[in-house]
Amino acid sequence: MMMRILVASAFFAASSCSPAPETRSAADSPWVPLYGYEVVASYPHDPAAFTEGLQFVDGAMYESTGMEGTSSVRKVELATGQVQLQHDVDKQYFGEGIVVLPDKIVSLTWKHGKGFILDRATLKQTGEFSYPGEGWALTTDGAKIFMSDGTAQIRVLDPATLAETGRIDVKMSGRPIDQINELEFIKGEIWANIFQADRIVRIDPATGEVKGTVYLGGILKKEDQGGKPVDVLNGIAYDAAGDRIFVTGKYWPKIYEIKLKDPAAPDAPH
Repeated sequence: MMMRILVASAFFAASSCSPAPETRSAADSPWVPLYGYEVVASYPHDPAAFTEGLQFVDGAMYESTGMEGTSSVRKVELATGQVQLQHDVDKQYFGEGIVVLPDKIVSLTWKHGKGFILDRATLKQTGEFSYPGEGWALTTDGAKIFMSDGTAQIRVLDPATLAETGRIDVKMSGRPIDQINELEFIKGEIWANIFQADRIVRIDPATGEVKGTVYLGGILKKEDQGGKPVDVLNGIAYDAAGDRIFVTGKYWPKIYEIKLKDPAAPDAPH
């Protein structure tokens, strides 16, 4: 997520080096499918973008970036990576996630407890709002906004007022999963990056239970880095019309379009 050194949950830290699903028996806690991936296509991405939020809407990619002094909200052409519109966040703020709504874009800041409302057509700021604690990421199911703050809870916001209306406790096999970062709503699930892990969790918004994980280790090849430093995996976007999933990371030079590989059954050999 941010430039802090944080440790993700023990499950993700222990398993981030291996793409193979855990082997479980029927007596163990409920089996959570672990999906692999294949890269379908790749697209250019600004290697100076410290990606915080990513969303694909009406043929365009919208992205928010972080770091004080360089935070922004952008409308980007996917095929070329060209920035078509950009709003620069005031230099005192560390920009965080965004959600694109029909007529506006809502953006967060990290530690200031302040969010901003932008006109979607122009990216000009039209308002602001406040919230307690940290702001990490946003997504929507079309009726509600979901907000992460780095904990094992996802906040539920009213799109009209941006007031909090509830919280979802995220857990996997009964254990809380924290460090929930960038969010995307895909086919009835909330997909979330786990900070500093090469994993995405797929969350049931009704129960908070993790229904599956996606392993993305090795997706950014060394030869694609161009000799430049990169940061963590962060950024999920979904093209609902084309049924396409996109992922990227902070300072990554590429956005990847991926398809999931079916998980192995429990107790299957590695």
